[in-house]
Amino acid sequence: MTTDQLIVLTLLLLPVAAAVVVWCLGPSRGPAIRSVSVATSVVMLLLSLVLAADFLALDRPLKIDEAIHTFQPEFVTTWNILPIGKSNIQFYVGVDGLNIWLVVLTALLMLPCVLVSFKHITERVNEFYAWLLALQTAMIGVFFAFDILLFYVFFELTLVPLFFLIGIWGGTQRQTAAKKFVLYTLAGSLITLLGVLGVVVAVYSQMARDNPQTAKLIFALPELVKQINETLRNADADTLASWHRVQVWVFLAMSVGFAIKVPLFPFHTWLPLAHTEAPTAGSVVLAGVLLKVGSYAFLRLCIPLAPDASLSVGLPLITWLSAIGVVYGALCAYAQDDIKKLIAYSSVSHLGLVMLGMFSLTATGLQGSLIQMINHGLSTPLLFLLVGMIYERYHTRLIDKYGGMAAKLPLFATFFVFSALSSVGLPGLNGFIGEFLCLAGIYEHEDGSAQGMRLLPLTLLGASGMVLGAWYLFTLVKRLLFGPEKEPAHEGEGHIGDLDRREWGLMVPLVLVCVLLGVYPRVVLEPAENDIARITSLTDQARQRAKQTKTLATR
Repeated sequence: MTTDQLIVLTLLLLPVAAAVVVWCLGPSRGPAIRSVSVATSVVMLLLSLVLAADFLALDRPLKIDEAIHTFQPEFVTTWNILPIGKSNIQFYVGVDGLNIWLVVLTALLMLPCVLVSFKHITERVNEFYAWLLALQTAMIGVFFAFDILLFYVFFELTLVPLFFLIGIWGGTQRQTAAKKFVLYTLAGSLITLLGVLGVVVAVYSQMARDNPQTAKLIFALPELVKQINETLRNADADTLASWHRVQVWVFLAMSVGFAIKVPLFPFHTWLPLAHTEAPTAGSVVLAGVLLKVGSYAFLRLCIPLAPDASLSVGLPLITWLSAIGVVYGALCAYAQDDIKKLIAYSSVSHLGLVMLGMFSLTATGLQGSLIQMINHGLSTPLLFLLVGMIYERYHTRLIDKYGGMAAKLPLFATFFVFSALSSVGLPGLNGFIGEFLCLAGIYEHEDGSAQGMRLLPLTLLGASGMVLGAWYLFTLVKRLLFGPEKEPAHEGEGHIGDLDRREWGLMVPLVLVCVLLGVYPRVVLEPAENDIARITSLTDQARQRAKQTKTLATR
């Protein structure tokens, strides 16, 4: 086993091992629990950066051959878990350009999640940090998994820790928020399971028809994608028609669970309450990583496994829902009087733009959606961290209770303005390049054709969402930080201090990464080029098949 393979396994196992340790320490040993959690988070961040550096150092030339039509992960570890006839469900994990920076993002955000919870998590401390660390293992497992059932298992496991984090340590409506979160996501995930099993059975059935002696159930994602691609490339017209119907049902089934997780309009209604009631760490990890699990699943599973359905169904359906969500989320955000709920609705708008770029099914749009996942995972957690800090001081999130806070809390105001500028996509900060590539991708789709002209309104809606985003965030900045000073009532008569060293220290790394990605986005884009090319090769072939089918139909 190589060093990098060992790092991959450590990144998966260390958080859950630390979770067991802090759970066993008991609720009365708060300092020891916090120390173990901080140490684990620091080690996880360092290991993820080492893994990223080793991955970037690899020479990964893209060869136009059979390998381009499936995923080619690095640092792979495979263990057989459950034999099924000639097949095996595998513990199959690896690294590629699509998941490496999402793993680093998960490790990066866990440290401020631990640190920001020092003051306000005072009850059942061991359980809180245990669930938080267990959640980290589940999230990293989703990104590392290359077995379709292993992916689904980790995908489902993310529900359990967050349910307890919201339901036990959340706000006054925490139990309602936790139940709504689980019911929505679990119901969608069960339908997704049907799609996952459906694609496995469909591939097996096709192999049994072609050559019964070699037929087997395939769960390894790279092999599954390759087998589907070979079947489609060699299929006659009847087989293509049959497989298109299968793809449509598989795509729709898998999309339900993933769309709820994104959340895609109109499956978003669980999100504002969950964000509002979650503790600060829960909101940070929900916005920063868990929402990306849904969009990442579309990129990793839906498009490669159902490229023809992604083109014929996904492109018109997902893009229009995304465009509506961009505008709807922005308008809902502007209407809120609760700061946290405003930021929650902004996620609906921002993730709509991510999905809009992804389902342009162009290299530009796919790159934009990937880097925008990272960007949103930095900017929005910064805002949630700041909201949690001011809530600790005044115990209210109502915008009308505040005014002119820049004069009283200048350091808080500086970080808040920076986070708002990052979120709206100021050129030179991280949000700009992602938004630009997402919009360019949808505009680029078959530019000049009749279909391309029909998609032009999507570009306009996406761009209007950026304008509306600046509108509601700058309005929030104005009402919260400037104008006549208005300070909410607070306990005691002591002076409310600005951010302390722990608070601003935990945000500085996120701020620096926002600046880095703003001036040098290629650090994310370059490693993903090969894997984006593999996905676009599948969608390009789907376009060719669609044109051929249309030509035959007109004869």
